This record gives sequence, C-alpha cells and structure tokens, in this order.
Amino acid sequence: MADIYGHKPRGPLGVMKAFRWSLLGIRAAWLHESSFRLEAVMALLLAPAAFWIADSPVELVLLIGSLLIVLAAELLNSAVEAVIERYGPEYHELAGRAKDMGSAAVFMTLTNAGVTWIAIAAM
Repeated sequence: MADIYGHKPRGPLGVMKAFRWSLLGIRAAWLHESSFRLEAVMALLLAPAAFWIADSPVELVLLIGSLLIVLAAELLNSAVEAVIERYGPEYHELAGRAKDMGSAAVFMTLTNAGVTWIAIAAM
C-alpha cells in the first residue's frame, strides 16, 4: 500500500507500516462501528471455548477461523459504507445495493460461523 505521496515502502519497514495501518483500521472500526464491537466481543468470548470444544487442531482452526472471517467481512462492509457515506446522504440505487451486499456478506459469514460451531459442537 502506498503512502499519501504514492511511495511504496519495501522490506521490513514496509511490513511494519502495513501492520500499523492495519491496526489503525481495527481501531477505527472499534471506535466507530457498533457491529464490529459486538462481533469482536463475541469472538473474544467464544475463542476460549474453541479450545474446549475442538477435538483436533483442524477443528480449532475452523472454529477460530470462522470468527476471524466474520470480523474481516465486517471490516470490509464498514469500509464500503464509509466510502458511500463520504459522497453524501442522498439515496442512490447503486449505493443502496452496495450497502445491502456488504451486509449480506457479513450475514453469510455469520451463518458460516454458526454452522461451523454447531457442527463441531454436535460431534
């Protein structure tokens, strides 16, 4: 990812900057997105349970991975919504469609997480 001047940091410095930008994005989501906060808290509460429920490393990865995918989808959905809101409050069909699809993506990952947790817990 380039900085505001279009420069692309390379090597360890580039990795450190990318990591910092990622943390800034997570912080922004935490501060401004109630859905992200709720899903993050649920992930933090469920993650320890994954160690108890899982009978194998694969199950553990599936349980925790399903939670992380929900958070990633919520971050992307929030990014889409932020860009749309940047252009103003007036309604546009494509903007509404984009927001609905972002919400649907989060719903699909939540469904995936639920199915994964139920399937593994029921075994």
